Amino acid sequence: MWSWDETLYAGSAAYYSRGRFPYPQELADAFRDELRLDGTGLLLDIGCGPAPLTLLLAPLFERAVGVDADADMIAEARREAGRRGVENAEFLQLRAEALPAGLGPVRVATFAQSFHWMDRPRVASIVRELLEPEGAWVHVNATTHQGVGDAAGLPAPAPPHDKIVRLVQGYLGAVRRAGRGTLPEGTPAGEEEVMVAAGFRCSTRLEVGTDRVLDRSEAEVVASVYSRSGSAPHLFGARLAEFETDLRSLLRRTAPDGRFCERAREIELVIWTR
Repeated sequence: MWSWDETLYAGSAAYYSRGRFPYPQELADAFRDELRLDGTGLLLDIGCGPAPLTLLLAPLFERAVGVDADADMIAEARREAGRRGVENAEFLQLRAEALPAGLGPVRVATFAQSFHWMDRPRVASIVRELLEPEGAWVHVNATTHQGVGDAAGLPAPAPPHDKIVRLVQGYLGAVRRAGRGTLPEGTPAGEEEVMVAAGFRCSTRLEVGTDRVLDRSEAEVVASVYSRSGSAPHLFGARLAEFETDLRSLLRRTAPDGRFCERAREIELVIWTR
């Protein structure tokens, strides 16, 4: 059974912002309209990574706090906040299980592709107590490391994701790696049961960001591979350079000019209240 360790995303932070799809402004608009945000209150983004969601939503709140267990992710988040001039966001290297860390009350707590890495019953209980009486917990379900659907009608080839998976497996084995361990059965399911047991109810589901087609460079596709826990750079050890040579060769056979296109999956917001 896999348990958390600090090497989960070791070496990935520098690739995450380059390799992952950006969240669209439409997502922030949906948050604003659905939750009636007016520039007040505290946003708590848990498992924030390099803060793509935190920084998108920060203008809708008085204060935004992103927490992540990975020190490099927090460093990237702080750099990106400075680059964008976002002054009301701060970042803490912290496991979700160590909350509240002096935080609260929280108007909105967000989890974007992060809840499955946590002690979910414990975190759900902690965050429920941090929320304002009318506060909301929002799961942001998205696929940001690669596109979905076929490549028909795209102005450039889609990255050969199936072949990339096989290449990674050739180096790391067929069972998905995760930090120092493996995930033979993938990340855990049963999210809704955890939330209900913690005293939440699902109030709203909506989808945003449909029909997005994104241009992707070879470097961005390479970065997307390294941004994943199952193909984080440290996992390749001394064979990292060899792997990247093979990866780039595969990509150039698909698109000699280094230009790709992908369809981004729609983003699902699942809003839970106390």
